[in-house]
Amino acid sequence: MEPIKQTDLFQYKFLSGIRFSPDGTRAAFVVANSNEEENCYERRLWLYENGTLRQLTDLGKEGAFLWLDERRLIFPAVRSAREKKRAEAKEPFTAYYVLDVCGGEALPYMTLPFAAGSIRLLEEGKFLVTATVDKAKPLLYAASEEEKQEYAKQKKEDADYEVFTELPFWFNGQGVTNGSRTLAYLVEREPLKITPLMQAPEDLICQTVFEDQILLAYVPWQAKYPLAGFCLRSVNWKTGESREVLDHWTLSPHAMETVGDKVLLMGTEGQRHGLNENAWVYELDPKAGKLEVLREEEYNMYNSVGSDCRLGGGRQAVGTPEGLYHLTTREGNAVLHLLKPDGEDLPVFTGEGAMDCFDVAKGKLLCVGLYDMRLQELYEMELGGDRLTRVSRFNDAALEGRYVAVPEPVTVQSRGWEIGGWVLKPKDYDPAKKYPAILDVHGGPKTVYGPVFYHEMQLWASMGYFVFFCNPMGSDGRDNKFMDIRGHYGDTDYQNLMDFTDAVLERYPQIDPKRLCETGGSYGGFMTNWIIGHTDRFCCAASQRSIANWLGFYGMSDIGFYFAADQTDGDLYETPEKLWAQSPLKYAANVVTPTLFIHSDEDYRCPMAEGIQMYAALVDRGVEARLCLFHGENHELSRSGKPKHRQRRLKEITDWFEKHARRQG
Repeated sequence: MEPIKQTDLFQYKFLSGIRFSPDGTRAAFVVANSNEEENCYERRLWLYENGTLRQLTDLGKEGAFLWLDERRLIFPAVRSAREKKRAEAKEPFTAYYVLDVCGGEALPYMTLPFAAGSIRLLEEGKFLVTATVDKAKPLLYAASEEEKQEYAKQKKEDADYEVFTELPFWFNGQGVTNGSRTLAYLVEREPLKITPLMQAPEDLICQTVFEDQILLAYVPWQAKYPLAGFCLRSVNWKTGESREVLDHWTLSPHAMETVGDKVLLMGTEGQRHGLNENAWVYELDPKAGKLEVLREEEYNMYNSVGSDCRLGGGRQAVGTPEGLYHLTTREGNAVLHLLKPDGEDLPVFTGEGAMDCFDVAKGKLLCVGLYDMRLQELYEMELGGDRLTRVSRFNDAALEGRYVAVPEPVTVQSRGWEIGGWVLKPKDYDPAKKYPAILDVHGGPKTVYGPVFYHEMQLWASMGYFVFFCNPMGSDGRDNKFMDIRGHYGDTDYQNLMDFTDAVLERYPQIDPKRLCETGGSYGGFMTNWIIGHTDRFCCAASQRSIANWLGFYGMSDIGFYFAADQTDGDLYETPEKLWAQSPLKYAANVVTPTLFIHSDEDYRCPMAEGIQMYAALVDRGVEARLCLFHGENHELSRSGKPKHRQRRLKEITDWFEKHARRQG
């Protein structure tokens, strides 16, 4: 069999956004691929109907859509010469095109005078639309041309500097967000009429539609984003009547879903397990403005299984008269459950792997998933069944004849917990030989690794490495108690990883303990920095988008002003010693492990100062180190960064391992 290669990533297809038409007879979804020459991603719409697949669009820039009826869908695009000119001038607008999936070309449908976010159909020609706007000019779309030109001129003059008046002032993947607010609008197509449903400084969190009411959960904020609490407004989209339903200043909503004749709100007060606490489910009475706990949930209600072979999202919860179908992560798998109206939560499909997004209609499930160590494909199942049927072959050719290592489960008892993980054997494995190995630590920490296809791990297995990974305390997929490591970063989680490493070495004596490598990103980067300061058992390490110093993270990260205190159980002013005690930088004097640092200059989640501080400490003390800083990339470099940048990142890490692990051999 042929090995997996770094450049195979250019051949992979990424599926997302599966949605049934209103009558449930067909479904549309998005297929994306890398464009190596242009160093970007192309996205196209596809249709699934009567067991067959058909491509709907071909320009490669159609990454979202909305069904209007059983035949027509709309999608945002820039196609005409005038639209291209407006886009080049960075003029805010959104042009929608309508396509009859039964035949015909896409035609202009509606153009909005702002950059729209989500769009939801209320009735023919009437929509609920969201947009992110400047709080100082929330009605810019309705201003005169002279006012718009003056605003654009001022923005251009101010382009060389930023003024911060808020916290957070930037956000990963969005850039500087100071003064930005997400608002909701009622849009009528013909004649075009836009009615604001919110006013800055209000900022939308989530929304749903219940009967003839638009329910908007939002927070009003000025200088600092409130960490708890929200207001709820109800707007009758037929009469225009608006009223405040409730305000709740301890509960933080995560999502709202209409489920039959009920509205469910998922939220948490964070009093038991902090910011990462799994949300409880509340039943909301929009008329009386009351919330009642429906289910005291201990597990998450989404997919947190990691992979570097996704691009785009999709529905993770769907409300029906039967209840709320939702994803949930259990151990290393993302499975489907049904939350009944009485609060009972029942498994629907619990197969090994990860269901990434789904939709249900007329007793049928369609989903995008990572199963059987394949890349993403489309699957279907009759509700009430127990087996998914694969209905697409988008990625068969990419893996045909390639060596794909099958994860072998390993468990170990560590600090009172059973820690589960997996091992990938190297290509052409010979039990009589000795091999180098790589410990890969996931991010989060509230995410999980699972038995799904991971390109970087498969690459290393193809190159002759054992690859092993697990879910230490702090990971998702289990209850709140297991997830909660506040104030104990680098304690039980570190020991879990070391005990798992010991168990793998015992199970596989073919691993050369002198040629152990280690890597991880985000929380995994934190843990890499922590590991090299507490053990010399690894011959080299690669720390990616890491945290080194909780004190500096506090002021620089988009979430630092609250996440640092929550996770360290410390306070910058009263107990800074707690933040420092859990900072890998404190232990940098102990490091002897050659370490590569990977960071991006637009990473506002774990800012580049974190990796640079750790790199500087090692170089200052004479430890071999290398720093690769990517321009124009953010925290998502390894998952959705530009294709060539992702290749360079993987090459840097792989070359580092080869240099040190092969040298030891």
